[in-house]
Amino acid sequence: MSILINKNTRVITQGITGKSGQFHTRACREYANGRAAYVAGVNPKKACEDFEGIPIFGTVKEARAQTGATVSVVYVPPAAAAAAIWEAVEADLDLVICITEGIPVRDMIEVRDRMRHEDRKTLLIGPNCPGVITPDELKIGIMPGHIHKKGRIGVVSRSGTLTYEAVAQLTDLGLGQSSAVGIGGDPINGLKHIDIIKLFNNDPATDAVIMIGEIGGPDEANASYWIKDNMKKPVVGFIAGVTALPGKRMGHAGALISGDADTAEAKLEIMRSCGIKVTKNPSEIGCLLKSAL
Repeated sequence: MSILINKNTRVITQGITGKSGQFHTRACREYANGRAAYVAGVNPKKACEDFEGIPIFGTVKEARAQTGATVSVVYVPPAAAAAAIWEAVEADLDLVICITEGIPVRDMIEVRDRMRHEDRKTLLIGPNCPGVITPDELKIGIMPGHIHKKGRIGVVSRSGTLTYEAVAQLTDLGLGQSSAVGIGGDPINGLKHIDIIKLFNNDPATDAVIMIGEIGGPDEANASYWIKDNMKKPVVGFIAGVTALPGKRMGHAGALISGDADTAEAKLEIMRSCGIKVTKNPSEIGCLLKSAL
């Protein structure tokens, strides 16, 4: 079992002929079941060509019809990335993972609101995220595959690099991961912490969860309240930005304290009150998780 993706997932790369699309599609194909999983690319200007044997289609709808793919990954440049997400939604894919950073907030507001208004089934991870990996099965995104190890710990994080830090610690401790999900740091994004936590809670192959958050926004608090009332498994938490100043953006677009509840200290206190074990030291995440088992 896993969440969101597994060895049988079939993937479309939107923007496969760009520098990032080429590089990361190549790397993902070399990981685990990647050669069987990456079945199509999309570039309207290069339809009927191929990228290292992967056929390129003019639209996502054509790519899905011809290959049976149910997931896409987006490496399209920022100005066109929101339209690429919507194209995947219109093609009724199960999941779209948007790696692109720097998409205009207005574009993402329009896409997200349209998805909700039309009650579309497609789930969105990102944008501005590292992607999703189910170790030894499939990776979709930019994370380094070699630090991952098959295991029974779920990881969900707003921060790409802190995702890698937590994963590497789990691997070094011999615990491994069931799946690791980077949800992205933009203020307007798809699935939140709470959505991924629910999936891990229902996954019989996940025994515990690491939840990594950042300053800014209510998402970690919302997930914590749900965990208190519903979670059946141990959760360990970390919030980046303890030293951040109010009103100063730290890192990416979503990491901005706009009120007292957005600070790292406030979020850590909420997490503690909801029964989540927390640490202020990112180097202790793995050991804290091990102690919670």
